[in-house]
Amino acid sequence: MSAGLTDFQKQLCNRLQRSLPLRGRPFAEIATALGSTEEQVLHQIRQLKDAGIIRRVAAVINHRALGYSSTLVTAHVPEDQIAPATAAINALPGVSHNYLRRHRFNMWFTLQENSPGQIERTLARLQAKLGVEFHSLPVTHIFKLDVRFDAESDDDVLLQDVERVPQSKPVELTDAHRQVLSALQGGLEVTSCPFDRVRPEGMTEADLFSHLTELLETGVIRRLAAVLNHHKLGFNANVMFAGQVDPEHVVEAGRWLAHSGTVSHCYERQTFPGWPYNLFAMLHGRTMAQIQRTLDNFDATGHVRSFELLPTQAELKKQPVRVSFKT
Repeated sequence: MSAGLTDFQKQLCNRLQRSLPLRGRPFAEIATALGSTEEQVLHQIRQLKDAGIIRRVAAVINHRALGYSSTLVTAHVPEDQIAPATAAINALPGVSHNYLRRHRFNMWFTLQENSPGQIERTLARLQAKLGVEFHSLPVTHIFKLDVRFDAESDDDVLLQDVERVPQSKPVELTDAHRQVLSALQGGLEVTSCPFDRVRPEGMTEADLFSHLTELLETGVIRRLAAVLNHHKLGFNANVMFAGQVDPEHVVEAGRWLAHSGTVSHCYERQTFPGWPYNLFAMLHGRTMAQIQRTLDNFDATGHVRSFELLPTQAELKKQPVRVSFKT
């Protein structure tokens, strides 16, 4: 069960993970669809936030569409170096996620910078400071990136939207787009008219919604929605999968994993010497048995030559990267 939630709270969690209606009172429209009232919906959202189940209601921004480069970075960090390494990594403004995993390569974090060259320079400085070798694994193919958890079903884990992967090419922004994106970075308040708080001065509501529609259609904003804490929902089993797949089979294998109800992220990534694993996926479940069924079925396809499982030991950082939108 999902953290002892009521049936209505589960329905609300699922609905809030889809984009909010672009209306002056979006929560009133959601309330009507759920057979409730705006007042009750706002009350329940605030309760879910207070309980830590809803992390935030915000724009999920696709930084690739803004022209940023990103990568997954790993390192073997000795036990006595974990604390200073965590502090140094988490202090980087381009780091959104950082995890300690049970593996020889125990530190894993995502890094965004203006260019691949800037990523290299940042990692070189980090390596010189800590005396630790860092390995970059940039994405070569996105199969799935859809982190939405199903609070209602006891069987499926994730709400699926497999075919809509994030736009990878940079999108040209207008000054108005930049104003809107800048205002959205603080998130949306849980009020009757949340868009009023982020509408730039001098911009009409109609123009705001027009700009938001353009940003959604071009893939700069993936959705305006609630981001949930999956642990609080009862999805306490999670593991990173890294598989070695022959290049001629990697697309088929990636698509197979992407359609699994336990996989939220799935990428092909570059390898490095001593690490032959090119297919990555994040798997979630209420139990490890649920994840193991996916892994057994995937192994039976014959696509994967070998693989490593890297369970999460600790979440060291998880927050959106803030961007400076100059107009």
